[in-house]
Amino acid sequence: MNIRNCRAWLAAGALALCLPAAPAFAQEAIAQFDIASSQALKPGQFVWKDGGDTSEPVTVTVSIPLQRAYVFRGSTLIGVSTVSTGKPGHETPTGEFEILQKKVMHKSNLYDDAPMPFMQRLTWDGIALHAGNIPGRPASHGCVRLPSAFAKKLFAATEMGALVSINNDPYDPLSAPPLPAENFESSMSGTVTASQDVVPGRGIRTATAP
Repeated sequence: MNIRNCRAWLAAGALALCLPAAPAFAQEAIAQFDIASSQALKPGQFVWKDGGDTSEPVTVTVSIPLQRAYVFRGSTLIGVSTVSTGKPGHETPTGEFEILQKKVMHKSNLYDDAPMPFMQRLTWDGIALHAGNIPGRPASHGCVRLPSAFAKKLFAATEMGALVSINNDPYDPLSAPPLPAENFESSMSGTVTASQDVVPGRGIRTATAP
């Protein structure tokens, strides 16, 4: 996706902007932002484009330095959000992960039953994507916090086993689209139970040659 196409996409009004209690003029201003300027989003803000070829897999890339999450359907960017990753001493691990478990409402097993709405588990030792407070800096105990409305949309869009890449590099979605899902070999094994739990499996993918 080049810059011209991205701007045309935004100009066509295909993006739905979600802001916490922002006036209409502010929503219009943010909606006109180029995806390349997604750093202009304020904590708790995101952009999301609904639609597209739903047969394509949804993948997520998280940039820790930018505190951003980028969502792709196939190679098409469909969403950008502010996030909050792990604070010092509780850094979010980097690497390639798979979604191991999904629960609309989950409570932390490690931190006093803290609520974790729209939880999507990445590791069996407590790392997940979930809705939470976005203060504009790394502030979690290792999870990737998402704005609540964005977390709900992402939860609905992803499937079990979806690829989530977390990295320590500033990430430009216009110049570096994600590696297609078919270029990864899954090492996860798991069974979804009636209660939406999953029998533990591994949650890391390794890249293969295109």
